[in-house]
Amino acid sequence: QALEQRLALINCTPAAIKRFIQAHPPDSRLVPGIGALIKALQARGIAVYLISGGFRELTLPIAKHLGVPKENVYANRMNWQWDDETGEPSRLVGFDSNEPTAHNLGKPAAIARIRQANPYKTIAMVGDGITDLEAVQVTGGADLFIGFGGVVQRPPVAAAAEWYVYKYSQLVEALKRYTVAMIGSGAWACAAMHVVAQNCLAYDAADEFVDEVRMWVYEEEFQGSKLTQLINARHENPKYLPGINLGANTVADPDLESTVRGADILIFCAPHQFIRSMCKQLIGKVKPDAFAISLIKGMRVRADGPQLISALITQYLALDCSVLMGANIAADIGREQLSEAVIGYSNLENAQVLKKLFETRYFNISLTPDVAGAEMCGTLKNIVALAAGMVDGLGLGPNSKATIMRQGLGEMRRFSKALYASVRDETFFESCGVADLIATCYGGRNRLVALEYTTRRMAGATVSFEQLEGELLQGQKLQGVLTSNEVQEILQQRGWEGEYPLFSTVNRIVNGYFPPSDIVNFREVPSRAIASDGGDVSDEVVGAGRPRPIPTAEASG
Repeated sequence: QALEQRLALINCTPAAIKRFIQAHPPDSRLVPGIGALIKALQARGIAVYLISGGFRELTLPIAKHLGVPKENVYANRMNWQWDDETGEPSRLVGFDSNEPTAHNLGKPAAIARIRQANPYKTIAMVGDGITDLEAVQVTGGADLFIGFGGVVQRPPVAAAAEWYVYKYSQLVEALKRYTVAMIGSGAWACAAMHVVAQNCLAYDAADEFVDEVRMWVYEEEFQGSKLTQLINARHENPKYLPGINLGANTVADPDLESTVRGADILIFCAPHQFIRSMCKQLIGKVKPDAFAISLIKGMRVRADGPQLISALITQYLALDCSVLMGANIAADIGREQLSEAVIGYSNLENAQVLKKLFETRYFNISLTPDVAGAEMCGTLKNIVALAAGMVDGLGLGPNSKATIMRQGLGEMRRFSKALYASVRDETFFESCGVADLIATCYGGRNRLVALEYTTRRMAGATVSFEQLEGELLQGQKLQGVLTSNEVQEILQQRGWEGEYPLFSTVNRIVNGYFPPSDIVNFREVPSRAIASDGGDVSDEVVGAGRPRPIPTAEASG
């Protein structure tokens, strides 16, 4: 009898349903803000369901408008009587009893079905009625009830809700949002900022990142003005990456502590020799639940062994630190040419957030659970790039360069695995490995300076890498020579020089003990004696020694 009374009250036909939908399209039936909330949730990978005590036929157009799959809709389905003459449905005669919402406590039952089909950790129910509240009061129902008072306010619902809001925008604003800080402002840091600033502002469909990104800049004068002022006025770094827009949401800050204050994600992209002092300055100044990513290619050599920059950051700041490494020539990324990188991680959840922060249509990101392997690739390839530049400076062809690169990749792999047993072979076939090596050996700054060094030495000039760094890099640092000295120190300490002939040869050349032409003799150079200034012969291998000029006569050797 109750069902008959309800049906008599509704008394609708299929034609009436169609007329209603046409007269009241989905956007006219929605509370402001619900679309933005569902879009943000779905962009974060959160599944959205519509559970209604109303009719499925009226709910499905709304679900389609909101982007909710029809299989995620739970609502009463109408049963129709079909006319014998027309063969068309003509009269509503009941509801489909297979739908959980057709019964008492239907909404908790619908949630139970959802749980059975999906391994969700948490289910939250948002609603304004008593039946919505029931969804969290029954075993197996929702884990959290959020009361909504934007249409109608029911005191019992407000009193029992764990959270009560009046606008859907309140829920959007409450979603976790990450504040990002960049530590560094060189060419690579600025190219990364070009990507990050875009993703925090224009391409952040999930609204997962705070729009403003602060970038720590080492303050210096450029063209008569402070560099930070120029960056904030022009939204580009005219000294280190001119012509590449950093985004209006990028704010240059000369104060390191101010830059990281309140940041959830710290991006480190400064010369590796300065990171330890920076981290010491930041102890106790970063959020305890923040996490970091290092874009730095280098290592620190200590008495008790080498230390990767990611490990240094973790040691001093107690932060999980991933690394981003790859074939990343800064200017190419700034010009939005197709590029890629790999994020080496220990914490997958953090890595997935970082992937969203960096990946764009032109910058592909993959993940690998190999922090040490990815970081060692990024560090060691600069040594090989020096060798490649020497080959180019000698005017040799692709056969010679390919030989150097193949030898270099092999030494990179063996050295990495010798220091870190967890390093994976497949990491060397990622962007951080062979791809980065190719890009750096053909277009990086280490190759450029080594080429110029070789050209001038072979012409009889006396020149040093330090001098060329100042001439060619406009204030940027040449990491390859420093890394070579650090690696050579490890090789010397452990007696490994002969096992890594290319690394050892590059180090002897950059420190001035042999001419650049000897790069092609890398298999024998490590076994050669080094002549002292007085003409005596010493078997001592140069580690982190200061460069010693080669006599001009040796330049043709």
